[in-house]
Amino acid sequence: MRLVLDTNTVLALWHFADPGLASLATAIAGGRFTLASREDALEELRQVLTRLRFGIAPEKQDHIIAHYRGSLALIPTSAPASASGEAGDALPLPLCRDRDDQKFLEIARDSKAACLLTRDKLLLRLNGHRLLRDHFRIVTPERFLAELTESGQI
Repeated sequence: MRLVLDTNTVLALWHFADPGLASLATAIAGGRFTLASREDALEELRQVLTRLRFGIAPEKQDHIIAHYRGSLALIPTSAPASASGEAGDALPLPLCRDRDDQKFLEIARDSKAACLLTRDKLLLRLNGHRLLRDHFRIVTPERFLAELTESGQI
């Protein structure tokens, strides 16, 4: 199963080591899920890791990026959207109110991911949108894990 993680989910997994996501981190490390991302999302992660409020040493920043990158299938950046919001023949996407998060929708679409895992309220509001409904879901990592547990997959 292919997943897309937004920047905050990556931080929760590999910087904060959120105990509630330990089984997800284990499943990713074990190759159970394939992660997809693009260079622009990795650049956003690099920038966030350097923020002083996190106090992350440069060596740990490099370790987080290397660990995450090692779990990824990198995909190319999609073609710019036309005035109608479509990128060539690609599935049209709803517009996220936070333009910085639009890339995660594009990554999920272009990688044919099953889910985009996020805690971002603006992205979560788009789950079930008519343009996404038959293609991928947007859920919190906690809900994703609960669903896997309920179905006996974890």
